[in-house]
Amino acid sequence: MIDVRGDFPILNTRENGTRLVYLDNGATTQKPNQVLDAIRDYYLRDNANPHRGVYDLAQRATDVHEGSRARAAKFIGAAADELIFTQNSSEALNLVAYSYGRNFLHAGDEILVYVAEHHSNLVPWQRVAEQTGATLKYLYPDGSGRLTEAELERKISSNTKVVAVAHVSNVLGLVTPVEAIVEKAHRVGAVVVLDCAQSVPHIPVDVKALNVDFAAFSGHKLYAPMGIGGLYGKKELLEKTPPFLSGGDMIAYVHEDRAAWAEAPRKFEAGTRNVGGEVGLAAAMDYMESLGWESILAHEDALMEQALDGLKGLPWVTVYGSGAPGERKGVISFNVQDVHPHDVATILDAEGVAIRAGHHCAQPLMEYLNIGACARASFAVYNTADDVEIFLSALKNVRRWMGLGS
Repeated sequence: MIDVRGDFPILNTRENGTRLVYLDNGATTQKPNQVLDAIRDYYLRDNANPHRGVYDLAQRATDVHEGSRARAAKFIGAAADELIFTQNSSEALNLVAYSYGRNFLHAGDEILVYVAEHHSNLVPWQRVAEQTGATLKYLYPDGSGRLTEAELERKISSNTKVVAVAHVSNVLGLVTPVEAIVEKAHRVGAVVVLDCAQSVPHIPVDVKALNVDFAAFSGHKLYAPMGIGGLYGKKELLEKTPPFLSGGDMIAYVHEDRAAWAEAPRKFEAGTRNVGGEVGLAAAMDYMESLGWESILAHEDALMEQALDGLKGLPWVTVYGSGAPGERKGVISFNVQDVHPHDVATILDAEGVAIRAGHHCAQPLMEYLNIGACARASFAVYNTADDVEIFLSALKNVRRWMGLGS
């Protein structure tokens, strides 16, 4: 098992008189010293506005900016000129919807979205459908929470122009069959948009090997700071897609009556960039690779197996999606019989355990599951077997606290 808890200063703090057990990593991860130090060093030594100045400090800032881009691109198997810096996955997915979707979709076209999508990969496509006259259709999971090939065959047709899916569901935690989706979508000429917000922190992602057309991720879910993320796009698609935002540094030239754009990816990056965040992202990726994917996968899979085995022993707990640990990455969503998930989270917080409760920005999935909300425990490399035992022990007290017995 990996033992890196000491790298994360916030985990040394106490919550409600006990040590912090942080199990809300699907919402955001904590940051290691290696990332915090890299950000601080940048602002101490290299801070300037990239692509603006010819003086040495500005040149160093530009080198850091573009070097961070190359590092982030390499982490997901992309070329540097195919990686656009964004604030997060939400901005990246909106960029695809509004720059690509609004310009290349028309009445009669179909947009296919998984019902389990985070709102960031669903609401923008609702708006694109309204604005273009395209039709929005949904993929649905089977009883175990899996998206089946039979469902893909039923829904992907010659009218399908975009298929938008999450690589890993932020509620069900299950890995989507991306290879089957890409094969079927490309067969009819459709573009695949992959939300990797929940996959990039937990499994190696190679966008070239997956052959997706666009892929979005957030830095703050993989130990980097908030406010930085990325969008991968195939070069030929980025070249023909117009920019979403306009302003400084995304232009080739501007006259009073016209403007021309810089080449991708810079034409999608209007205004001053979050270079400190980019530095933190690169440092976080270095940190993850220093641990090694084999070790990360083994560690997190063991935690998931331990947690799922413990939850199976609690007859009043309902776990959503397949219970197989190897199929899940990072996330377990559940409900406690006769207890609202917000009460579950509040009671666990009293014992220093931080989980999330609510609809998890996936309300259509909640409706499909016929629930209003659920609790969610999500894991990271710094979580330990002790964290899982503390979580399970605190969960056993929930019904007792609510006067429902054990």
